[in-house]
Amino acid sequence: MKTYDVIVVGGGAAGLSGALALVRSRRSVLVVDDGTPRNAPAEAVHNFLTRDGVPPAELYAIGRQEVAGYGGEFATGTVTAVRRDELFTVELADGTTYQGRRLLVTTGLTDVLPDVRGLAERWGRDVLHCPYCHGHEVADQPLGVLGGAPETVRYAQIVRQWSHDVVLFIGSDVLTDGQRTELAARGLGVVEGAVGQVLVEEDRLCGVAMTDGRTVARAALFVPPRFVPNNALLAALGCAVDEGGWVVTGPAGSTSVPGVWVAGNVANPKAQVVTAAGEGSAAAIDLNAHLVDEDVQVAAGDAPQIGGPHR
Repeated sequence: MKTYDVIVVGGGAAGLSGALALVRSRRSVLVVDDGTPRNAPAEAVHNFLTRDGVPPAELYAIGRQEVAGYGGEFATGTVTAVRRDELFTVELADGTTYQGRRLLVTTGLTDVLPDVRGLAERWGRDVLHCPYCHGHEVADQPLGVLGGAPETVRYAQIVRQWSHDVVLFIGSDVLTDGQRTELAARGLGVVEGAVGQVLVEEDRLCGVAMTDGRTVARAALFVPPRFVPNNALLAALGCAVDEGGWVVTGPAGSTSVPGVWVAGNVANPKAQVVTAAGEGSAAAIDLNAHLVDEDVQVAAGDAPQIGGPHR
């Protein structure tokens, strides 16, 4: 069985960027990806210099082509298990196994949406979560913000940057008097109560229906989801996590388990596509340096150690 210098689990922006830096460093790299990127429903990627407006699938196709052009390899499938001995053994759902000296895990996160009828079907289209990613595309339209906690007020104030017509949908008796004053000061509307469903006409979101029968016309809805890291593999390896369940990392994505690095949304829920790409590159550079240290040990006749210290 071929042994790769690095196996990258996840072929989104973080994984492909890391793989690119590694293959350009003349490392043998395998990227394993299941073909379900988080931003697949979105029409375009934004805030990515020279790639603003490109569809996600096109961005990833370009990235795969670039990695393959330097000799990187790809496997399609879902990683179901990882074993760590002298090498890392990665097993896919179909039973195929691969071995590598190091792992770069870029498996992202899952967006958990409020239980509102029709919300998930519009996700990434006109139900959005990142105003910096999609606010410009819905600017000056009637916008809504669906919130369930007091901290959603600040999120609504940020969305207000893109439109003068913003309504915050929030439960009754959640807002403080101070928050009501701040919302009114910038002209944000407030609709209190339970949201029943989003309304759609001709395949476009057109409003929000409350459970009490009220309807409010809106053209797009911003929803801060609950972020859940896709970190089952990291947990199985014993990587340390913080109180929120996110993997604890060093400055370049190293984890508490020697030989394992992470990048992108699996460790950083705030990372946009361009951020994730940068983190993938930084992790790859740090990872390659550790491989060089091991190569030196092997050349000098010393016993190699997987990974190196968590930093």
